[in-house]
Formats: sequence, C-alpha cells, structure tokens
Amino acid sequence: MRDQGPVRVALTGANGGYGRTLLAQLQRTPELIPTALVDPDVEGIRRTLGELGGDARFAVATTGDEFREAVADGGIALLRDAAALDWSEVDVLVEGTGQVRVGTAYAEEALANGTHVVMVSKEVDTVSGVALAAKAEAAGLRYLPGDGDQPANLLRMVDWISAVGLDIVAIGKSGEYDLVFDPATGTVEHAGVTIEAPGLAELLDLGAEPRSTLSRRAELVAGLKRAAAADLCEMTVVAMRTGAAPDAEGLHYPVARIAELADVYAAHEDGGILRRDGVVDVFSALRLPGEASFAGGVFAVVRTGDPVTWEMLRAKGHVISRDGKYACLYWPYHAMGVETPLTIHAAASGTGSSPRPRPTTLLAARAVTALEPGTPFRVTGHHHEIDGVSPVMVAPDAAIAPYYLLGDAQLRRSVGAGELVRLDDLEHLAPEPLAAYTAGTSAPSVRRGPTPGAGE
Repeated sequence: MRDQGPVRVALTGANGGYGRTLLAQLQRTPELIPTALVDPDVEGIRRTLGELGGDARFAVATTGDEFREAVADGGIALLRDAAALDWSEVDVLVEGTGQVRVGTAYAEEALANGTHVVMVSKEVDTVSGVALAAKAEAAGLRYLPGDGDQPANLLRMVDWISAVGLDIVAIGKSGEYDLVFDPATGTVEHAGVTIEAPGLAELLDLGAEPRSTLSRRAELVAGLKRAAAADLCEMTVVAMRTGAAPDAEGLHYPVARIAELADVYAAHEDGGILRRDGVVDVFSALRLPGEASFAGGVFAVVRTGDPVTWEMLRAKGHVISRDGKYACLYWPYHAMGVETPLTIHAAASGTGSSPRPRPTTLLAARAVTALEPGTPFRVTGHHHEIDGVSPVMVAPDAAIAPYYLLGDAQLRRSVGAGELVRLDDLEHLAPEPLAAYTAGTSAPSVRRGPTPGAGE
C-alpha cells in the first residue's frame, strides 16, 4: 500500500481516545496525510500533536483562506467545526465524533463534495447509515465502517468464514472489559470495580449442564454492569450489514471462558443457549489473572462438518465443542485507530467494500421507568448511554425511534415503563439524522435470519 498516495484525510472527533490512536498511527503511514483535524477542543488537538511529536506543521483555521494556507505543502488545519473546511483538499473523511447530529451532517457534506467516508461513529451508522450508504453508492463513493473497531473486524471475519464455506451459527464480540477472577482472594475485577464472588471457584468449568452453570455465574456477578449501549450499537451495525439478528433484544451476555464459546453458542438442543441460527451476540469474558484477554475481540461459531478435520484442529488448540459439532474462530483484539489506515487506503483506492447496510434491525430505546412529558434525553459517559431508557435490538418499525436519535430531544408525551419510545413521542429532534433515518426506513429491507453466506 505504500506506493499509493498521498491520501488527504479529515478526522472529525479528533481529540477523543480513538482520534489519538489514529493520529499516532498516521505518523507511521506517511502516504496518509491528516489534512484537517476537527474538534471543538482545538487546544486539546494541539496538545495531542505536541505529545505525539514529529515535525508536522499545524495551525488553527477559522476561514477558508486560513484553511488552505494551513494545509499548503502538507500542513495540518485544526478546526472547531467543518465550516471552513475546503473539501477539495480532502480525499477521505474519518467520522469519529460519536454524535449523531454533527456526524451525520459531516458525512453528508463529505459525500456531497465527492469525499469518501470511513464511518467510525457507530451511533451515526445505526441511525443514518442506510441513507448515507445509498448516497455514497449513487455518487460512486465509498462508505465503509472503520477497521479497528469491532463491527468492521467482525464483518471481515464473516466475509472470510463465508468465503471458505463454513456454516455460521453465531457471530459477536466480547464485552469491552473482561471479568478477571482471582481464586486466591475470591474476587472479580471488571472495569476497575472489584466484587466478592468466591463461588466462581466452583464454576470454572461448564459442567454437565452448561446453561445452569452460566446462570449461576451470572448471579454471582450481578453487581457488575456488564451490558453497555456501545455493545448493542456495534452489534446493530453488524446486523444491518449481515442479516444476523439478536436471540434476545438485550443480548445474552453469557459469562464464559474463551475455551467454552463453541459449547455456549450451540443450539439449545445441544446444550447451548441459542434458539435459532444466524445470531449476533456479546459475551462477558471470564478469565484468571495472567491469562490472555479476549481484548474486546470478535468471534464466530460455526458447524464443524467432517469430524476428522475438526478433531485434528482440536489437537492443534482450536476451540471445539465437547460434542464436536461446533467450533469457535476468533480474533482476540480490536486495535482502534491503529488499524484504520487499512480502511482509509481501501476507500481512497476504490478497492474496499462492505455489505451495504439495510434496515433489518433497529437499535431502539425501551423505557426503564415511566417517563413524563418534558423528560430530556442526553447521551453521556464512556459508553454513550441515555438515562431512563435501555438500548434494545428489535425488528425494524418506522414508527419507533432509534436509540441515538433521542440525544438532545425530549418527550412531548408520557411513555410507560417497558414501552418503546416512538418518534411521535419526541420533540426537538435533530433534523439531519431524522431526515436520514426516515429516508433509510424506506430502503429495501432483507429478512432477519441467518448470516448471508452462512450455509444458505
């Protein structure tokens, strides 16, 4: 790839953790030039560039002339927003704001100006992705999920597994943080929180009744917040591009060790947790101190077929179910912006592709308690969650509001506990993502079912 270039990149949301990992990597890929770095915290970008070192020139730009002057001869323009950005100086936009309103607007502006889009903001993708992908296709441009985050990695895995002809039963990822059980202290540490759970010492093996063991493990770690909106958001991105669907609207989140995944994600009649094929899910990785982490990586559980082949693979260390019917293939990593140069190259060269998103699954909001008119919604925290509602993956319905469309909106009428929030329940909706979502819901859908290419 080194002979391709230069490729001029605009990065929005440049001052976040993801932005830093990408900027650090772009120092090692000189054919990719970070022409425009967009973030309200321009001083934060400046500090990051200073910490990363290097000899790149950069300057704050507030007008088009200042932008063009800053980027002349390979310089970098720092912008609080994209108002002064001259899109003729940009080949690929990497959208990383994580904010549906501004992220949708940035992506639409890029596509309108002939710029490819690498979509890192999964929140944007679940609301506006169908419409944005259609616009890109109509303009002969690329709209790709960014390598380095789980959706793109999992889609790559699915493509590879389908190409070799394996029959996919389930696909998914681990939660962002492992459950680290220390037998010496009887405690479990998860995302910086430690609880007492000595009973896990007796549950480190699935035993004769796997579902019973999984249930007991879940009870012991019930005090930990294992589910996250970010997980369901990422799996919605995958579901929209594969036709896979959740087995439970909030996902299963089994507490499982890596070596157990082929037994856990087996059919119910084979002792596993699945009621159907073509499932997308998230598990909580259970491990001991010093054992390798799943690192928020991705997996696919497949049917094995020829028993001799897979017994040979079991002997080589592959994860095969105890009955030999299932195997788990996995990539124990997601390297954030370290991998995204792959997608930038693919977009700029025209060689990259990703299944076009379809409105097959909706990330919706279910009220945790009764909500009164006037209730405001805000997306907050590391996992981009919204107080008062739980994210759920449901069948598409044009009347139901996407979870992340609630951000900065408020209720115009009451919503009962357990009810899904509908579009008609809301006011002050951001116009750009609302229009994109509405356009996307009229796009042709595909049935919810087994992952395409998975033995169909």
